[in-house]
Amino acid sequence: MSETVGFIGLGNMGAPMAERLLEWPGGLVVCDMRPDALTPFTEGGAKAAATAAEVAEQSDVVSVVVLDDAQVRSVVSGPDGILQTAKPGTVIAVHSTIADTTAIELAAECAERGVEFVDAPISGGAPAAHKGALAVMVGGSEAAFDTVRAPFASFASLIVHAGEVGAGTRMKLARNLLHFISFTAAAEAQRLAEAAGLDITELGKVVRHSDSYTGGPGAIMLRDSTSPVAEGDFWLPILTHVRDLGEKDLALALDLGRRLGVELPLADQALGGLGDGLGVGRGPIAKEQW
Repeated sequence: MSETVGFIGLGNMGAPMAERLLEWPGGLVVCDMRPDALTPFTEGGAKAAATAAEVAEQSDVVSVVVLDDAQVRSVVSGPDGILQTAKPGTVIAVHSTIADTTAIELAAECAERGVEFVDAPISGGAPAAHKGALAVMVGGSEAAFDTVRAPFASFASLIVHAGEVGAGTRMKLARNLLHFISFTAAAEAQRLAEAAGLDITELGKVVRHSDSYTGGPGAIMLRDSTSPVAEGDFWLPILTHVRDLGEKDLALALDLGRRLGVELPLADQALGGLGDGLGVGRGPIAKEQW
């Protein structure tokens, strides 16, 4: 825990993450394009740096939370970037969600300088960041993962080594695929409820309440494979039951939508794909309607 940590990008996500590092034993160096963003940190004992290169000059681990691929490239390998001054053995950790190919390309550049690169996207949003309860998905070498695990624990309660460089980003993209498809499904559910004359704000309360107990869509993500479930497998009766309940409820929702004149394309697709997605095949209701 003697490594000095640098932190670049003190926006909505970066600021609460960096704040959790103010008590880090090795010290904290911060950098942001907005000078006023640095003040709370320097008042809390952190050092301020004018450029990414200046951060790297003083740091062993550098966390980066900026907007997109272009900004990440600039911060890492630009004229005032981290690689201009980073010592061999430095670990650069990019928490921004970027392309996995960008991570691989930057890792190759870093390797030429003896610098480790990890893609370490985060999940949980600002609320989790403020509580120190983010999830971090790390792509990189075992040595780099061992180095970043302790400082990351300051702002994260779940740290996963996803695999080689790029794997962290791929895991984040899969996670957010579920997230935003779920948002689209929520919008479809609201249209159905609204057409049925229901209060959709009350529906939202019910969804958030029940998901807090059932775990929402992540509740089925417990198997280590998406292959069909074999006879005698522990999961077969459980997931078959889930499929049967799901197909029944989806069919009822689709029937209601037809009577109300509301198109439910995601529900229709879900009815056809639920059983296969669970690994137990389509049930009788899906076979009849598809």
